[in-house]
Amino acid sequence: MALVIRLRQQGRTNRQTYRVVVVDSRYPRDGKYLEMLGWYNPFQAENNIKIDGERLEHWIKQGAQVSEKVEQLATKAAPDVVKALRASRHAKTLKVAAKRRALKKKTPAAAPAKAAAAPRKRATAKAAAKK
Repeated sequence: MALVIRLRQQGRTNRQTYRVVVVDSRYPRDGKYLEMLGWYNPFQAENNIKIDGERLEHWIKQGAQVSEKVEQLATKAAPDVVKALRASRHAKTLKVAAKRRALKKKTPAAAPAKAAAAPRKRATAKAAAKK
C-alpha cells in the first residue's frame, strides 16, 4: 500500500477548503482516508493552515510520500518537519551519487575498450530482403 499525504477537497462550489490527509495512492482525490492531519482554508487571510507536525512526521517515517502542495503548506505550519524531510532526501541523493562514483572508479577503462574493440553492424530489413 503506497501512502500519500495530500489535500482532500471539501466545501461548496467556488468556496473550497481542504483537508490534509493520509491516503492510499489508489484512492480518488475525495475518497476515504486513513487519518486527517490538518486543514487549509485558502479564503482566510490569517490562520488559514493547521497541520499536526507530530503526526506528519510519524507518517513520513512510515514511508508516506508528501505531495508538492502539502510540502509547501507544511513549510509554513511545521517547518522543522519539512526541513528534516528535505535533509533526508538530500542525504539519499548524495549516497546514490557516491555509489555511482565508486562504480565509475572501479571500471573506467573497461567500458570504452569494449565499445572500441567490437564495432557491430546491424543488417537492416531491406538489406536482408535483398540477399
